[in-house]
Amino acid sequence: MIEERIQNIESKVQATRNIPEDTRAELLELLEGLKSEISALAKTHGEDARSIARFADASAHEATREQKKAALMDASLSGLKSSVEGLEIEHPKVVQIVNRLATILSNMGI
Repeated sequence: MIEERIQNIESKVQATRNIPEDTRAELLELLEGLKSEISALAKTHGEDARSIARFADASAHEATREQKKAALMDASLSGLKSSVEGLEIEHPKVVQIVNRLATILSNMGI
């Protein structure tokens, strides 16, 4: 389920035409890393892994909408960032990927 959700995000990123190619490539690279890292996380922190995937999906959805809604973008990004709180010690790579992903998606939502 988590991997499918990330694949859906990848599909959204690939299908959205208003993303510059360099940004699209970076997002896809981050999502590939997230897919790998979240698989390991799911073994010990299943609920956290599912939350990260869901908030990443919501954030990607809001960032790729034609008509952006700032409040929804802010809420989804806040949830995404909150979903990795407390994981810095055990899973620093997940936190790093999510923070970079959130930054890129936030910049897209402007």
